[in-house]
Amino acid sequence: MSDQEMNVESFNLDHTKVKAPYVRLAGIKTGEQGDAIHKYDLRICQPNKAHMEMPALHSLEHLMAELSRNHTDKILDISPMGCQTGFYVSLINHDDYDDVLDLIDKTLNDVLVATEVPACNEMQCGWAASHSLEGAQALARDLLAKRNEWNQVFA
Repeated sequence: MSDQEMNVESFNLDHTKVKAPYVRLAGIKTGEQGDAIHKYDLRICQPNKAHMEMPALHSLEHLMAELSRNHTDKILDISPMGCQTGFYVSLINHDDYDDVLDLIDKTLNDVLVATEVPACNEMQCGWAASHSLEGAQALARDLLAKRNEWNQVFA
């Protein structure tokens, strides 16, 4: 492992020291007009021990991206990590950590009662064949079961 500081914040995080699931503020960027982007690391699986299967991850991404916006207009993006262990949740001008946890909680509860994956078709999705509503709901259920651990990043 390099002692050199990396440009990407998560590359400087010691992934052997964290304990998933958690929600961690990964960074804040301030724009020229004063808008602040808060990027959160929503870690679902323990790094290098487990990962989300693509159809479930893909469906959870669609569901969270669509359903989270029913609870706030501050969501900029919810994007999956390439390592398949979590998502980045980016919000604009919103720095209330507890409210972010509540937003994720409400969104995951919406996932549990969803009857379909939004935009799960070839016109609206780049890989429409790779979805699993049941898999996304299982991930949401497991994450909600550990809700009281989300603020504990390190083991």
